Amino acid sequence: MKQILSVLLIASAGFLTACSPKEGEGEPDLRQVRVVTVENSQVVSGGAVTGEIRARIETDLSFRVGGKIIDRQVDVGDHVRAGQVLARIDAEEQQADLAVAEANLEAAVAQRIQAELAFARQQKLFETQVTPRSALDQAQEALSTAQGSERSAQAQLGSAKEALSYTELKADQDGLITARNAEVGQVAQAASPIFTLAQDGPRDAIFEVVETLFLGREIQPEVKITLLTDPERQVMAKVREISPTIDSSTGTVKVKVGLGVNVPMPLGAAVQGNFLYEPQAAMVLPWSAISSKDGKPAVWVVDPASSKVALRVIEVEDYETGHFIVKQGLKPGESVVAEGGKFLRPDEKVAFEKVAAQ
Repeated sequence: MKQILSVLLIASAGFLTACSPKEGEGEPDLRQVRVVTVENSQVVSGGAVTGEIRARIETDLSFRVGGKIIDRQVDVGDHVRAGQVLARIDAEEQQADLAVAEANLEAAVAQRIQAELAFARQQKLFETQVTPRSALDQAQEALSTAQGSERSAQAQLGSAKEALSYTELKADQDGLITARNAEVGQVAQAASPIFTLAQDGPRDAIFEVVETLFLGREIQPEVKITLLTDPERQVMAKVREISPTIDSSTGTVKVKVGLGVNVPMPLGAAVQGNFLYEPQAAMVLPWSAISSKDGKPAVWVVDPASSKVALRVIEVEDYETGHFIVKQGLKPGESVVAEGGKFLRPDEKVAFEKVAAQ
């Protein structure tokens, strides 16, 4: 029995000797990470928005009197000149009114001539004391009435001619027809748009921009406009107008960028506008540096003295392509893990290598 105990004790001692750390063995290898130094740098950010090319001035052309359309001489895409006839409505009623006005004027002129002759006759008789003063006064009153009737008839004739001219729809400026809202045979109501005319001259790029693009930030005045069908066609232009109100149906703000006259982009063409914010000082970190703590954005911060890491919650101001902008939670000069942070634990000691921030 003593023999067995001795064997067991010797075996146990050998096992313990085997499990004990070897003399001279060092600490486990540290996890290797790459860090970036937080810096305040000038950042220019922004976004791309699609829009279209439009004429700076667009007018709706309509008849000033109602009637049945009997002639249409232009279509969408036609270029027209100022004064060119675009369409006509049935002018039978206006021509009848013109004939009546002309007849009334002829009658008024005849009455005025008769009144002038009567007044001249009474004036001679009064001078020879053949007729009393009252007869002369009556002749003068009749002449004044006839003259007033003639002026009224002339005005009616002018109105009838004007109404007849309204049966022709003419272009008020040189331009391009971009819309047509009626056909031959339809009855056009007065002031109802028949054509839309994009006047020749300066063009605008129109964008419907989401409201958040303007919250707390200033947009640079120059915008790069690119034709979507031909990206080689690019122009730099300035923001001409920003709507002070938000479209209630889309929640967007209309932005107009002035393109000038000779722009190699046709009306209605789809374009992309690259809007940039004014540069501002910001802390920029690569996407690979972001982590999460309790559902909030966080980063691993390295203490240079102890080489230990700590997970710190931050506030992100904006997410950009390849990087994000930190609003709060970090200070310039601190070291943040940019690569190798997926398997880190709080207070873990790491070996780190500094790399340049993106």
